[in-house]
Amino acid sequence: MNKRTHRHVETLKKKRRRAIPRAKVTRIQGNTAGVRRRLKKQAGVARVAKAAADT
Repeated sequence: MNKRTHRHVETLKKKRRRAIPRAKVTRIQGNTAGVRRRLKKQAGVARVAKAAADT
């Protein structure tokens, strides 16, 4: 189906209205080795920054 048809737009609007509001993802999520390593590194950096801010 063409993405700009009136019917398609209406369907998207209905889907968006039904969607549960969720917080935006703050870091890249995923389950591959590279992404998991990146997440782990970001978590460590965030932990150090939080510890520095607390003291």
